[in-house]
Amino acid sequence: MRRRRTSFKLTALAMAVVVTWVTVPVSVAQAGLIETERVIAESAAAASRDRVTSFQLREDVQAQMIRLGVRPEEAVARVAALSDAEVQRLAGSLDAQPAGQIGPPEILLIAAALTFLTLLILDLTGVTNIFPFIKKSKTQ
Repeated sequence: MRRRRTSFKLTALAMAVVVTWVTVPVSVAQAGLIETERVIAESAAAASRDRVTSFQLREDVQAQMIRLGVRPEEAVARVAALSDAEVQRLAGSLDAQPAGQIGPPEILLIAAALTFLTLLILDLTGVTNIFPFIKKSKTQ
């Protein structure tokens, strides 16, 4: 009988602990609407960060960083520390001028130099008379 009474007390104590634990107020989750612009901005920032990180992990980029004296791990850590706006600006500059291509200012300079050289050769051969500083022979 004594053993039965002890087991009853232990069971009652266990049930009291469970009931107390279940009825203790738990912090209630707050749900609210999220603006579409905020979701789009967060996903764009994450995509930009992934794009810059994947660019940094390319072998040719890492080799160039090592040649310039920058450890690739340090560069990845620096990009991780950038704000979302800075990462998006950096990702945008990756689109603007990929490695190995020339941009619009260089194209304009090359076109102007080629035009000048063509006109200079035509003026020297006597086909045109554009540049007054080129001395013409009297036979022309």
